[in-house]
Amino acid sequence: MRNRILFTGAIAIALATSCSKNPFTGKQTLALVPNSEILPSAFAQYGTFLKENKVVKGTADANRVVNVGTKIKNAAEKWLNANGYQGYLKDYQWEYNLVENKEVNAWCMPGGKIVVYSGILPVTKDDAGLATVLGHEVSHALANHGQQRMSAGLLQQLGGAGVAIATGSKSQETQQLALTAYGAATEIGGMLPFSRSHETEADQIGLTLMAIAGYNPDQAVVFWSRMSAQSKGNAPPEFLSTHPSDATRIANLKKLVPVAKAEALKFGVTFK
Repeated sequence: MRNRILFTGAIAIALATSCSKNPFTGKQTLALVPNSEILPSAFAQYGTFLKENKVVKGTADANRVVNVGTKIKNAAEKWLNANGYQGYLKDYQWEYNLVENKEVNAWCMPGGKIVVYSGILPVTKDDAGLATVLGHEVSHALANHGQQRMSAGLLQQLGGAGVAIATGSKSQETQQLALTAYGAATEIGGMLPFSRSHETEADQIGLTLMAIAGYNPDQAVVFWSRMSAQSKGNAPPEFLSTHPSDATRIANLKKLVPVAKAEALKFGVTFK
């Protein structure tokens, strides 16, 4: 009993003292692992990845990735400065690289380290499509989603340790069943919805950033429609996925387009 009380108290203290407010979402977010630890590790991993993969430099596509990405970054800085968050990006080290890979994908590591795979370019087609992708990926970094996922993972591990403590006097079979049930419940009921919410947040922030950067947010709907056609219905059911379904994502984007345009108008950007 004493171990359970101490364990519960430790989790409560961790939750109470390890939250921070994100300017882009306005939410209190988990920050059990500080960026002072996350960013150096992310930068090192990014450097290793680039050494081990074929980075495309100097081509028209490579230059487009850098140019569009820079405009998205500048839009983020404009928004932050206008809303009283000067210096928020001081620890970011922005870098955009096109990597030769047939996979239809792009990603951003904490601190602004972005990779676009060449396989996604036929789907992006134009600068607005690329801005949709880069706006989304950059937004993961801006919203500290990596930090939140790491923090949630630590809490999930702590919870598993709590289950082990609570069932410590039971048979090994009972302990294993309890841990298996805990793992399934927290993954389907906690971690996966958490990840899907991050994707939706990144869509919302990214839509606003691409609009401020001058790219029509209506084109985000067009891009994701192409992505949906690309997937050919092979995605798992939404409740078992880290991402919203294509239909859910497109419906959300359609609702958010007017909001993004209204935000861009504050910066003098209009669309026909």
